[in-house]
Amino acid sequence: MIETTRPFTPDWVSPPGDTIADLLEERDWTQVQLAERLGYTTKHISLLINGKAPIHEETALKLERVLGSTTAFWLNREAQYRAALARKEEANRLKGWISWLDMLPVKDLMNQGIIPKCRLIDKNKPGLVKKLLQFFGVASPEDWQNYYVGMEVAFRRTREEQSDIGAISAWLRLGEIEAEKLDCPKYSKPKFEKAVREIRTLTVLPPEEFEPQMQHLCRKSGVVLVLVPSITKAHVSGVARWLNPHKALIQLSLYGKTNDRFWFNFFHEAAHILLHDKENIFLDEWNSGESLESEPEREADEWARYFLIPPEYAEGLTQLKSKNDVADFAHRISIHPGIVVGRLQHDHLIDRSWMNGLKESFCLQGLE
Repeated sequence: MIETTRPFTPDWVSPPGDTIADLLEERDWTQVQLAERLGYTTKHISLLINGKAPIHEETALKLERVLGSTTAFWLNREAQYRAALARKEEANRLKGWISWLDMLPVKDLMNQGIIPKCRLIDKNKPGLVKKLLQFFGVASPEDWQNYYVGMEVAFRRTREEQSDIGAISAWLRLGEIEAEKLDCPKYSKPKFEKAVREIRTLTVLPPEEFEPQMQHLCRKSGVVLVLVPSITKAHVSGVARWLNPHKALIQLSLYGKTNDRFWFNFFHEAAHILLHDKENIFLDEWNSGESLESEPEREADEWARYFLIPPEYAEGLTQLKSKNDVADFAHRISIHPGIVVGRLQHDHLIDRSWMNGLKESFCLQGLE
């Protein structure tokens, strides 16, 4: 169901001075007379009536004694007025920021239920701006620019297409939100190394069995693993980054949806955590056999490649001529045969159309 993001708000704002003016009219008093009774100057009374001077506690007490009602009434009237003014000013600011929407994957976020679905017409756009500011956790598009666009210098990307900062920042933010929900101990490299070795043994299991174990093993070592659906134009399969000096994040999009890609992506990101500094954000896409440009990417690629199929077994890859050969080889080194097929295709030992039946396509629980 399509909803409007625009709540009803009147375009008029009534200051407490309107109530004061009404009471003066009832009593047939002038502002001069009220000033004398309250002990204020006539200028201050004029400012009060026109909403230019706020009603503080002392003024509210005096108004209670002179005009009636209660101190709470006058303070609430003032608070409601100031809140209404703030809403009106906010509405004007939001209208001025609607061009920011052009930089963001608004429809993707609607489709994923992150923001309410609505028509992208002018009257709805200020409400969308507000929802997206809340989503990113920033006060203004300028603050988003400073934080997320400023973060772009830390990206280590594998392809030129990874340049849509709006899509990338939305995908990263989704991971941040999920990671914020999860507590974990401080990062321990020895514990994560052990966890990664155990996770390699899980590649032969179905997703419903390996996913919870994988999550648990990572979190015990101070690494949060989150699964976030891909965002159009983000072109990302995974990211490795540090949320703080003690908490690492591996975020996967399941881009490609086959188990060879999934497992390579995971171990590639794990390599960044184990091998590289805490300053950079390593943003990766499955490289489809192309060479990676940066040294850290080459290192992570090589680490994942040989962690999955150790060098002492690599020579045996050239001898695999049938599905049975692949299945036996995979069983011998305790990994899923789909991973072996992916390696054979990547190394151009077989055509990319061959043996794909040994791979598995799946949707993990976090990405359903």
